[in-house]
Amino acid sequence: MAEIHVESVRKTFGKVKAVWDVDLTVHDREFVVLLGPSGCGKTTLLRCIAGLEQVDQGRVFIGQRDVTDLPPRRRQIAMVFQNYAVFPHLTVFENVAFGLRMQHRPKDEIKKRVQSAAELLHIENLLDRYPSQLSGGQRQRVAVARAIAVDSLVLLMDEPLSNLDALLRLEMRAELKRLLREIEATTLYVTHDQVEALSLGDRIAVMRDGQILQYDTPLNVYDKPADLFIGGFIGNPPMNFLDGEVRTEDGRLIVRTGGGEIYPPPEASAVLSRLKEPSVLVGIRAENIETLSAPAEDALQATVLVVEPLGSHNLITMQLGPEQIKVNTDADFQAQPGQTIWLRLNTDKIRWIDKASGRALDYDVSPQS
Repeated sequence: MAEIHVESVRKTFGKVKAVWDVDLTVHDREFVVLLGPSGCGKTTLLRCIAGLEQVDQGRVFIGQRDVTDLPPRRRQIAMVFQNYAVFPHLTVFENVAFGLRMQHRPKDEIKKRVQSAAELLHIENLLDRYPSQLSGGQRQRVAVARAIAVDSLVLLMDEPLSNLDALLRLEMRAELKRLLREIEATTLYVTHDQVEALSLGDRIAVMRDGQILQYDTPLNVYDKPADLFIGGFIGNPPMNFLDGEVRTEDGRLIVRTGGGEIYPPPEASAVLSRLKEPSVLVGIRAENIETLSAPAEDALQATVLVVEPLGSHNLITMQLGPEQIKVNTDADFQAQPGQTIWLRLNTDKIRWIDKASGRALDYDVSPQS
């Protein structure tokens, strides 16, 4: 396998900036996910790396080679597409062997590689069948087997699970993670599904409007979103954002929000004290809010609006001052609409967002390497 390195790549379609000044490095044997909403440029970036789109500016490297001007067949890549792209007139064996035959590999090697790939995907008993005799999940396994059977430097995957139903997608996600760990493939995976991204990737590159906003581990992308968009895009429910006002009282920095006051930890206070304007957004995940049935220090008074029992937990929508907030509670937590509840925010988990720019106040852009 090999490293993927994208350097200042641009790709436009007319006046649309599909990919704009993108730098990205995927290390050898690393699994990186390109995550973002439809139209953010993630598939275009993948196609630029594959050679299916010619970049307008910048360079693409695979391993030590500059492949910017090379056709796809000379880039030593394998691709798995959203629509499987299996040949209906060929058996499973012939589908998996297709790329190897295009490379004019010896028959014995083809048989060995096909058998090995089929065993990894658990389709060795389907090699004599045709695609019409397979389920959607089995056809997707065939497409993945065909990709890994070829001796490629990198594996590029464009939303390969999006056509599967929810239960099958869950099964294939676990299977794919096991497989790629076994073959130690350098993989770039495109998806709009945040659950796929968080569960599969070693690192996630979150894209919007043709640019990478944050490139980090799944845990950091979830816990420490770089800006307002990422906090609102990732998570179910999304991160809550409350209007806050920074003040200093009796020599201590406080933030008024939700009709009450919260006390930031020392590190956050140091950052907040440097704000030119007192307004700030308080970002907090639903699971980082403690619910109390009685008043307590540092707790904010809220009113229950909607209770949604979800089996493992409850999702409660509450009115907190002028704003609404989502809170996760234990499944046995008793609450009724109209009831008064007190909320204590875990200040160590708050993401402080600059209201003007939408960027996290303490976010230091990570080197994309």
